[in-house]
Amino acid sequence: MAPIIIVLIILVVLVFIALIKTIQVIPQASAAIVERFGRYTRTLNAGLNIVVPFIDSIRNRIDLREQVVPFPPQPVITQDNLVVNIDTVIYYQVTDARAATYEVASYIQAIEQLTVTTLRNIIGGMDLERTLTSREEINAALRGVLDEATGKWGIRVNRVELKAIEPPTSIQDSMEKQMRADRDKRAAILTAEGIRQSQILTAEGEKQSAILRAEGEAKAAALRAEGEAQAIRTVFESIHAGDADQKLLAYQYLQMLPKIAEGDANKLWIVPSEIGDALKGLSGAMGNFGPMGGGSGNAGTERREKPSVTDPLTRPVDPTR
Repeated sequence: MAPIIIVLIILVVLVFIALIKTIQVIPQASAAIVERFGRYTRTLNAGLNIVVPFIDSIRNRIDLREQVVPFPPQPVITQDNLVVNIDTVIYYQVTDARAATYEVASYIQAIEQLTVTTLRNIIGGMDLERTLTSREEINAALRGVLDEATGKWGIRVNRVELKAIEPPTSIQDSMEKQMRADRDKRAAILTAEGIRQSQILTAEGEKQSAILRAEGEAKAAALRAEGEAQAIRTVFESIHAGDADQKLLAYQYLQMLPKIAEGDANKLWIVPSEIGDALKGLSGAMGNFGPMGGGSGNAGTERREKPSVTDPLTRPVDPTR
């Protein structure tokens, strides 16, 4: 009885194991390669799949989602013989599980080596400056080569990114000095331009101020001249309206002489020759108003003799004497 029970237990265990091997559950976005006696049979897609136990075997399970693989820095020589280290990141996706399993031994390693060789070919035709400024161009060229080469492996390269481009330390120092010099140059140019603009604006302001000042002075002088002319015209009209005789004019003429000599700068002034006629007329007028009510002949004679001293008045006279 005991041996029969043991055999039944063994049969139950074998049936359970067979069921486990028969039913294969594949997750979403995954695939499995089935081999029968070592030969490819079919590819299992996502879901519940039935295989022949102990005859069919699962060779490989492949993730069909897009994968991101960063590669370590690779030394690359540029066209101007400078060594730069470049970090790359590859975005790829398996499109054919069978090809990815049987066409290449290790597609990750194959993609890495292909990336390195292609990158060296591309960077070898560029100088350092172009390498640092042409990331998009390098990415596009690298992606084109990788996508063409990995197509037969059942892999599609979606994107290639250069994560970092590191030139040698000496080159970095030189680049920093150059950038610093360029910034100093731009700062000096901007400062000089600001000073120049400030000087131009100052000169324009002074010019406009001088023009306005000159216009104001000209207008003021014109107004003063017009006022003086109006005053002279008014005086002239008043004199003519009052019908002043020669004696009154001579008296006014003499009153204006001290005003002509006013001021410290007037060291020398000229007496017009007409002053003699004015003095003669004035002396004649003063002779008629003597203290004796009509004046004696001697007094009139004495006053008429005074104009004889006016002969020197026709010459320059020093007012300080």
